[in-house]
Amino acid sequence: MSTPASVERFDVSEFLQREAQEHRAVVEATMQDLPQPFAQTLDIWEKAIRRGGKLLLFGNGGSAADAQHIAAELVIRYKSNRSAIAAIALTTDSSTLTACANDFGYETIFSRQIEALAAAGDVAVGISTSGSSPNVLAGLREARKRKVTTTGLTGGDGGSMRDLCDALVIVPSRTTARIQEGHIMIGHMLCKALEIRLELV
Repeated sequence: MSTPASVERFDVSEFLQREAQEHRAVVEATMQDLPQPFAQTLDIWEKAIRRGGKLLLFGNGGSAADAQHIAAELVIRYKSNRSAIAAIALTTDSSTLTACANDFGYETIFSRQIEALAAAGDVAVGISTSGSSPNVLAGLREARKRKVTTTGLTGGDGGSMRDLCDALVIVPSRTTARIQEGHIMIGHMLCKALEIRLELV
């Protein structure tokens, strides 16, 4: 069986260099505008936790994985053993997610949980690479309706999340993979900074 011509022409070293360069360019562009929204997000998270609130994180696909990843870092630990930080990923309860999608529609899977779980002093954390995911926007709208502070991680120009987040971190790229790489990097930095600000490290 012959090797396809496209495979023969594929240069692994060139491919890796191209991907790494694109990643570096996005990271550098992100860092230019990151200090202000990062500080705003960190302040909101810290105040909520100090006052007994919790973080409610949600997103779809890779962003769902990021929501779970960040919540786990906060509840368990990021750098060292310390007191637990209250965080819940709204992407993990398969019965709730499927019942809601079946009975009310997929766009309501986060807003319904915000309605049930969010309380004054909590923070809703929406994650969407496009800034336009209907169910993430619905969750943020429900949070706003309930006077819950909102923060977000997104990409591109921020999309509709610009109008729904009290603090919004934007990775300035249109490539989903590069945005997701930026999101988990920023998520890790938020976890570490929050531990330091809470004097838990």
